[in-house]
Amino acid sequence: MTVKTDASHDSKLIAIIRLSRWREHVPFTIPLTIIGGLLAVEPEAARVDWRIFAVLAANVLAMSFAFMVNNIEDAPDDELDQRKRRHNVISSGLLSRREGMILSALTFFSALALYGASGAPALVTGAAILALCYLYSAHPFRLKARPISDVVSHALMLSGLLIAAGFFTYGSEPRNVWLVIAAASLFSAYGQFYNQVVDYEVDKAAGLKNTAVLLGKGPTSILGHLSIIIALICILAAILQGLFPTWLGTILIIGVVTTIIFPWEYDMRGNLAQDGGNVQRPGLIIANLLALIWLASNLGWITIV
Repeated sequence: MTVKTDASHDSKLIAIIRLSRWREHVPFTIPLTIIGGLLAVEPEAARVDWRIFAVLAANVLAMSFAFMVNNIEDAPDDELDQRKRRHNVISSGLLSRREGMILSALTFFSALALYGASGAPALVTGAAILALCYLYSAHPFRLKARPISDVVSHALMLSGLLIAAGFFTYGSEPRNVWLVIAAASLFSAYGQFYNQVVDYEVDKAAGLKNTAVLLGKGPTSILGHLSIIIALICILAAILQGLFPTWLGTILIIGVVTTIIFPWEYDMRGNLAQDGGNVQRPGLIIANLLALIWLASNLGWITIV
């Protein structure tokens, strides 16, 4: 009996971890938050402190909250699809809806407390992130199922505002940092456009009314490419404004060249890449490498000559 109880507890713990779907958001939450904080202290030649880790934990919890709400709200529909049912711990019965709601509430308030510990500006930004995380999936709002708002809310809560939370932990006047926030938001918008183009036929057959269904597959694909182009222009402008240490350019060039030489076959969702989707995973790897090395340099853990 004891063995069964331990096994039951283990499976419940695994289900709780799966509910957060951390693998889907931690890879982009880490670099965006760290870069936001470093962009605030770099002009003052200052160092980040414990608050960078507090706001990072807050952003990770906020993204976990977003995916928890999504699982809870989508559970009835996911029960009808065998693949989605296995992926969703609520629809598969590993966790009840009530358990999911309790866990999501605890995650929400934990994130809010950590934002508060990071300072008032970070708290305001974090509150906006959490509000979007809820409104994106929850009925009757469901921003994810409304044209235009699905892309805008996705871009803000999963990218732009994450950088802003890191920045406002240390700074108060973004100025040219808005270029980086805009670039991150546009990259995220591209990701949403890309996913909607890939899922176009399925979404249209299901009666969904997202941006791709409204505009059509072709125009949505064009918007995705346009988002990438404008994002790259914003990043170039940020580099020319001196927002980043020049030595980061060496790491960036090495990463880009490696990606070209060794192309990836799959996109972020594990599907065969289409229409530029093969740069998604290596792009995140490069972003994490840049952010973590920059952070280590700022904290004095390594010395860059």
